[in-house]
Amino acid sequence: QVNLVESGGGLVQAGGSLRLSCAASGRTFSINVMGWFRQAPGKERDFVASIGWSGLDTYYANSVKGRFTISRDRAKNMLYLQMNSLTPEDTAVYYCAAGRKLGDFASWGQGTQVTVSS
Repeated sequence: QVNLVESGGGLVQAGGSLRLSCAASGRTFSINVMGWFRQAPGKERDFVASIGWSGLDTYYANSVKGRFTISRDRAKNMLYLQMNSLTPEDTAVYYCAAGRKLGDFASWGQGTQVTVSS
């Protein structure tokens, strides 16, 4: 089992930036891919970005491409999401996820709230 704990959420004005972090522990050797998802009030959980644990492959949702950057520190078992040029539409609970392959995220964090004010 992989345990994930997110941090770094908060309240920010439109146009601002936030950096989310996710600490992984437990069976981290089983991780091949990690990702960020988000869920806005009354909406389904959506994919935001993912990264292969080797760091070679990154994918982004069209809505965040060019504004968000996913990265990882494999030695520290940390995942990051740098979010720039935030808009109120980015307001959501952001979740960290880990799995063996893209589309198969078996482990999830508890989420961190990001609120962007206009």
